[in-house]
Amino acid sequence: MVPYPADLIAEIDKLVEHGKRTAFLVELAKRELKRKRLLEILDRPEPIWKPEDHPDIDDAGEWVRRMRAESEARLKRIEGDREAE
Repeated sequence: MVPYPADLIAEIDKLVEHGKRTAFLVELAKRELKRKRLLEILDRPEPIWKPEDHPDIDDAGEWVRRMRAESEARLKRIEGDREAE
């Protein structure tokens, strides 16, 4: 058992359905642990993303340009379809 201050429990009980306090606290703890693990990863000096791990992406700039061009072409088609209606 983890002791919680009575005022904190009272506030949780105001917000959470009756009988759901434990589930709420478990979910909250899981979320906080995940957040802390992610922050630890982000604080590491070594990069998370390494080009050698993604040989399929030779030129990220070219990929972005291609994605943008495809989006613009799709938007023009949609706009053309609307004008034809």
